[in-house]
Amino acid sequence: MTNSNVRILVVDDEPPIRKLLRVGLASQGYTVSEASNAKVAIELMEQEKPDLVLLDLGLPGMGGHDLLRKWRDEGVDIPVVILSSRTDEAGIVSALELGADDYVTKPFGMNELVARIRVALRHKFQQQGEKPVFQSGDLSVDLVKRIVKIEDREVKLSPKEYDILRILVQHAGKVLTHHFILKQIWDDSTDVQYLRVYVRQLRQKIEKTPDQPRYITTETGVGYRLRVE
Repeated sequence: MTNSNVRILVVDDEPPIRKLLRVGLASQGYTVSEASNAKVAIELMEQEKPDLVLLDLGLPGMGGHDLLRKWRDEGVDIPVVILSSRTDEAGIVSALELGADDYVTKPFGMNELVARIRVALRHKFQQQGEKPVFQSGDLSVDLVKRIVKIEDREVKLSPKEYDILRILVQHAGKVLTHHFILKQIWDDSTDVQYLRVYVRQLRQKIEKTPDQPRYITTETGVGYRLRVE
């Protein structure tokens, strides 16, 4: 699918932001529709069936969280990328838990936003099922044989370390909240510090410079992301 076939719905109450997104995304070949509030967004969702939504959380009337909840409750499963203020970590986490696919914080660069859009769309349009071998830079993960390598050197991981890496691989490029990872591997009552310890151990094994990770990056106050190169 080419960019020209992809329709993006921008939901933001600030005209300058909508103009920036309209011009910037159009220059990348995307078709853009705009909504300044939830009511218009709901109408356009029904009429135009967009492929992706850029959603501001601070909408007047029905807020972004409520709009996202409504869509997910109704079975609308298209990718949603959140537009949020840099200081609203709690709002970002809440939106991701409601089913948002990713987020960018204002002010944002167009290159960063387009990269997030491409990742979200790739997850939507990819064929069902996992690729047996994931590759990013020198890191390779064989999801069938459970073999992890850096260059040609096999890396031995504990079961929990592998489980964390597997989940990150399955959602490569997307930010995963602490709560999501904890729920997948342990249970909701497990302390997030427990996860941080395992991520630190995992970085020691797969990162050349663990304090400046290349692969497993921290989304401050939110969670982790496996970078795709």
